[in-house]
Amino acid sequence: MILHDLITYDALRLIWWALMGLLLIGFVLTDGFDLGAMALMPAISRSDAERRAVIETVEPVWEGNQVWLILGAGAIFAAWPPVYAVAFSGFYLVMFVVLAALILRPVAFKFRSKRRDPGWRAWWDRALVASGLVPALIFGMAVGNVLRGLPFRLTDDLHAVHTLGGLARMAAMLHPFALLTGLTAVAILLMHGAAWLSVKADEPMATRARVLGTRAGMAGIAGYLLAGLWLALGSGAGLPGYAAAPHVAGAASNPLTGEVLRQGSWLAAYGARPWIAAAPLLGLAGAAAAILGLRRGGGVATLLASQAGLAGMVASVGLTMFPVILPSSVDVSSSLTVWNASASHLSLFLMLVATAVFLPLVMAYTAWVYRVLWGRVTLAEAAQEGDPHDY
Repeated sequence: MILHDLITYDALRLIWWALMGLLLIGFVLTDGFDLGAMALMPAISRSDAERRAVIETVEPVWEGNQVWLILGAGAIFAAWPPVYAVAFSGFYLVMFVVLAALILRPVAFKFRSKRRDPGWRAWWDRALVASGLVPALIFGMAVGNVLRGLPFRLTDDLHAVHTLGGLARMAAMLHPFALLTGLTAVAILLMHGAAWLSVKADEPMATRARVLGTRAGMAGIAGYLLAGLWLALGSGAGLPGYAAAPHVAGAASNPLTGEVLRQGSWLAAYGARPWIAAAPLLGLAGAAAAILGLRRGGGVATLLASQAGLAGMVASVGLTMFPVILPSSVDVSSSLTVWNASASHLSLFLMLVATAVFLPLVMAYTAWVYRVLWGRVTLAEAAQEGDPHDY
């Protein structure tokens, strides 16, 4: 028996679909509070020392948090090559904007305190705010656009053809539903950043963050419910859902098999698989618990509740769409699924072996870093770190 036959092809596909979701959730839970904290910085700090204190809550851990994004993108590239090709070619302009914003963050960390000039530091502070708001908004809008379906079709040789040009494609992405999901993502990540700052930041920034985080969390829940209602209306609201036709067990990956059909609403999946309702319920309950915790003073329990809420919301998207990964709005037969867009049986198995070795190491190292760096950042420490003579 060949070793990779110990796990069936379909089982490996399911495992990698779950792993991809785990990696994306890991990114949202860790780098998500980086984005939220940086976006909140100008609203909760009144002096240079206070702004530096907020920065210091994120600066030691952001690199480790960014690993989850790299792993997630790598998993898509290796496990779902057609998905990677279609998504990144379709979103390449906005991906460039996201990368530019993320690159600004470490540059601003490094250069902000090189000079005492308030104008110099103000420009870098604006860059840090952009590094938080821009990725949060674009990632959220990307989710909304994926749920709407992307305007692409596959040729007979599996070449992805996007029916709209670059600028026209970007304009089409500004659909009201995508804007709603983008703003909802911003609000939820602001809440998450506030939960982090309630644990890590000194007073009075922690108190201000809790106030703003409470308001953002309520706006995020409202946006999440409104998006769910929009999805429930389906075709009647101009947002039809998609569903996969019955899958032939063990069939080879072929994106041209036409396994996807349009249906009235994405939420029809909850009738077929009622147990997936646990994900949105967890999302709502976690966010509500985080809001209550922020109102009561924050703490580790509040941060954990916020993480649970984000995990539930992200998982609800994947579970609702399963097994569809990337639907096409112009040629439904070109839509990509868990079954028709995966890498080969052997490739998935070899990657799983490597992941079983290295992912626990990444998680262990991340846990160790957080343990070593735990504790509040005081204003006195932040003022000292802001001295340009320290560099």
